[in-house]
Amino acid sequence: MIITRKHLRTMTAAVAGVAALGMAATAQAKVEGDTIILGAAISLTGKYATNGVHAQKGYDFAVDKINETGGVTVDGKSYKLKVVYYDDESTPARGAELAERLINQDGVKFMLGPYSSGLTKAIAPVTEKYKIPMVEAEGASRSLFTQGYKYMFAVLSTSEQYLASAIELAAEVAEKQGKKASDVTIAMAFENDPFSLDVRAGVVDDAEKFGMKIVVDDKLPRDLSDMTSTLTKVKALKPDLLVISGHSKGAATAARQIQELKIDVPMVAMTHCEAADITAKFGAGPTEGILCPTQWSETLAYKDDLMGTAAQYNSDFQKAYPEYSTVPYQTAMASMAVQVWADAFERANSFDTELLRDALADTEMQTFAGSVKFSEAGNNIAKPMVLRQIQDGEYLVVAPTKWAAAELRYPRQPEY
Repeated sequence: MIITRKHLRTMTAAVAGVAALGMAATAQAKVEGDTIILGAAISLTGKYATNGVHAQKGYDFAVDKINETGGVTVDGKSYKLKVVYYDDESTPARGAELAERLINQDGVKFMLGPYSSGLTKAIAPVTEKYKIPMVEAEGASRSLFTQGYKYMFAVLSTSEQYLASAIELAAEVAEKQGKKASDVTIAMAFENDPFSLDVRAGVVDDAEKFGMKIVVDDKLPRDLSDMTSTLTKVKALKPDLLVISGHSKGAATAARQIQELKIDVPMVAMTHCEAADITAKFGAGPTEGILCPTQWSETLAYKDDLMGTAAQYNSDFQKAYPEYSTVPYQTAMASMAVQVWADAFERANSFDTELLRDALADTEMQTFAGSVKFSEAGNNIAKPMVLRQIQDGEYLVVAPTKWAAAELRYPRQPEY
């Protein structure tokens, strides 16, 4: 069930909730009969809508899978899971408002995270204030884990790791060619949001470690619709590596304009390639060789009793949602978050939020998408990032080497 701002303009929040959802005036309880209610404010409209929908489908897929296999057992009784969604419209203030609504009006005591670090930053203080545990799958900014939060747990790897592997890969390639890593030149463009700025910080740190020179350091425009000014500089300066982070819209804009301007850079790495579905939008030829960091891959050797292997999850999800030619990591991470909640309910054997918080803090498990173990700060310290390269229209893991399913194709040779 989804509530958007248009339902609320002419009435109070409480009345709107009843009118739009057709619910009784009484607040929704945290557990209704044999159903455990989880809540999520998620971006279903606005600039993050593409990834918000990916996350929602990941949540729903895991909920359906858990319910089909008997649900979760708490104090000897089996319970189904259900998620109540509100649309945060990709706006942090709206996300915080809806988190308050879920907790205070709907009685939700168990939260799933929103999409993006910016929205997670807005919602985390609310869940923390009310001591409501939240398992989030889409907020990777490392600054989220320096605030002392005790009720927020993130299953995904943190943002500074996203493009670090591309810097290391560029260094490896340079050395194989008889050059120094310090000879590598980098152009970069980042959205001005918490996630992308943290990705940038990781790139800068790694570039400094290798002594690489950054020749372009641009911010993407607010609407993420045009990066020709950056790409014009890239075309003139001919860097060895171009790195970009602007969520799905930024990735789509970059892929389109790299093609339009026929940018010839031997290595290109950008976040959110799969989520933006750039191969389907722009073709295998123009996107050939682009490197895409990912939180998971169907080729990795993880498995669990619920989903099976990564490959099985990939296959089952595509059967449920045949519109997906590639399952983005946002979807896999969302499913992983629901699995963590299910595990915590059973280990806590209670609906008490403090006991559940402690159970979440003690999580140590493997899922189809990777291992989970939380630091005291709440970030997952047990799962690495991997780097995929688009090769003939497929996304194949090329780094780190121990996870590689294919050899790196270098230099990039797109067909424009």
